[in-house]
Amino acid sequence: MRIFPLSLLAAAAWAQPAPAPPKPARPAQAAKPAAARPAAAKAAPAKAPAPAKPATPSSPIVLTVGDESMTQAEFEDLIAALPANVQQDVKAEGGKRRLAERIVEIRTLAQEARRRGIHSRQAVQQQIRLNQDNLLASLLFQDLLAAAKPSAEALSKYYEEHKKEYGQASARHILIRFKGSRVPLKPDQKDLTEEDALAKIQELRKRIAGGEDFAAVAKAESDDTGSGAQGGDLGSFGRGQMVPVFDDAVFTQPVGELSQPVKSQFGYHLIQVQARSSKTLDDVKTEIEQALAPEEAQKVITAIKAGAKSALTGSYFGPPAAAAPAPAAAK
Repeated sequence: MRIFPLSLLAAAAWAQPAPAPPKPARPAQAAKPAAARPAAAKAAPAKAPAPAKPATPSSPIVLTVGDESMTQAEFEDLIAALPANVQQDVKAEGGKRRLAERIVEIRTLAQEARRRGIHSRQAVQQQIRLNQDNLLASLLFQDLLAAAKPSAEALSKYYEEHKKEYGQASARHILIRFKGSRVPLKPDQKDLTEEDALAKIQELRKRIAGGEDFAAVAKAESDDTGSGAQGGDLGSFGRGQMVPVFDDAVFTQPVGELSQPVKSQFGYHLIQVQARSSKTLDDVKTEIEQALAPEEAQKVITAIKAGAKSALTGSYFGPPAAAAPAPAAAK
């Protein structure tokens, strides 16, 4: 059984007003830790729980814990606030019940903690405040990501700098494996040495250069049985989808020409590029916007931090850490 992380549920807490932030300690006095309180001290009385919200015909109550309740609409809102991977777990068979049972467990224990006055301890209040602030900071960044709109100049600049990554090619190949190849042997096939495999692929190249049909040779001779059955056709693929040496050959050799033998960990290849193109800026605009969004959001975060009024006491915290040296420029 999957256990939903406590922190994820806390991030979408329901039917519970936010606790008041603790009062700042006076400058001349240090806050006493909770453990220093006399054992006989009485815990602060817990606040009465908020009255349960009445169900409506459009959103019936589906879950109750003590005097607190959750409607179907609130439960669905909670699910929508969870990360995508957790939502998948919830949407699986029995997922909603598992989530509801976890909520009941957390809410039951939280109510008991309030009855015991644990929530009133200063150290606990500090943790609650820190958790709230951390959540809000994270949600702020998510909002900034969603609102980020890189400029047309930034999009164009990124596209030009990464243009080769958007290359597309259609190609076909013939593979002759050798000992140690990750490609399995065919039934009753001899396990060739590298030298024998190279000699065979060179012979096949001569046959094709002499007029034999590439597809026919691929069907009969290629050890890549999947593409071989299709005449060696690999279809269309993007830059970086093949192993580097194969990728380099496909995106550098002239279209239509038959390559020299290309060695990879699979064996020796004969490659023929049938078409090559590149995605346009419009094709990848959304992808680039997503890539630049964190940078745009970080600019706003940096501006917010720069404009904040904050200070640290150096005699207590020590001097700021030295900035890391910039990487040396490539020669």
